[in-house]
Amino acid sequence: MAAIISHCSISLLEEAAQALKSGALVAFPTETVYGLGADAENESAIARMYQAKGRPSDHPVIVHIPDLDEVDYWAEDIPQYAIALMRDFWPGPMTLILKRSDKAKNFITGSQDYLGLRIPAHTVALNLLHSFKKIGGHGVAAPSANRFGALSPTSAEAVREELDKFLTDQDRILDGGPSLVGVESTIIDCSDSSAPRLLRPGAVTVEMIQESTGLEMHQGSTALRVSGGLRQHYSPRAKVLLDTPPLPGTGLIAHSSVKTPTGVIRLASPESDEEFARDLYQALRAADHQSLPSVSVYLPEGEGLAEAIRDRLTKSAAE
Repeated sequence: MAAIISHCSISLLEEAAQALKSGALVAFPTETVYGLGADAENESAIARMYQAKGRPSDHPVIVHIPDLDEVDYWAEDIPQYAIALMRDFWPGPMTLILKRSDKAKNFITGSQDYLGLRIPAHTVALNLLHSFKKIGGHGVAAPSANRFGALSPTSAEAVREELDKFLTDQDRILDGGPSLVGVESTIIDCSDSSAPRLLRPGAVTVEMIQESTGLEMHQGSTALRVSGGLRQHYSPRAKVLLDTPPLPGTGLIAHSSVKTPTGVIRLASPESDEEFARDLYQALRAADHQSLPSVSVYLPEGEGLAEAIRDRLTKSAAE
């Protein structure tokens, strides 16, 4: 059983960094969701992380770094537009797919020639990453701290619920409060030097990307494997039904303007798309806590964060 550390002082974060360096796993908060961290250069620690998650070995992970100085350690041949994105949106909920350097090994890239990098915008995460750097670490590989394909955790307690039996006494869960964004980072493919491509929508939107880079996004599919790229993902045990009227005894998630039918369990009534994203996974998790057979979700309309919410829910509902 991993200990939950609720008061993350600098000294406790330094201890957590030492644990990472020794090969332990450390779950930590980011502004998007909680990640399950391992030293990105420690193959045995990465193997343990994959095992704890039940993650396929060819599914790459995102490396979290403390600052821009570490980018050149992990990546090379970086397009100019990617540098503009880093300056505009890091720290923040954005992952860039870049050509890997020789420091990024197959065990974190899924044997691809490209690597995902991110600087998270959370005080606990950044202090952990800086403490890790001070003792010689260069980055922490950290997919979401849940079993593969299940709901991403947005609280320390959700991490414990998901992974406790797969962690040891040497591992840590850092409690940084509820995640502020609530859905995973935007993933941008920067493998083409001419223009970026959106691989996973998030809080950094297409409009923001195009304004930052001055470029139109590439359209169409790619063969790159990335986190959250499978057709079915982010799935609770309850069946997720999209834009379908709920029956009595089932759950409902919808903007507050949608009324709750008689006998239906209201799981969330967000006032905005930002609140919708922040509450989504916890609401779906609540459906499982109440053993509901299904959850009806009325999808938010429009662009921006609504696109990310629709992406996650479409994958949650896939069979």
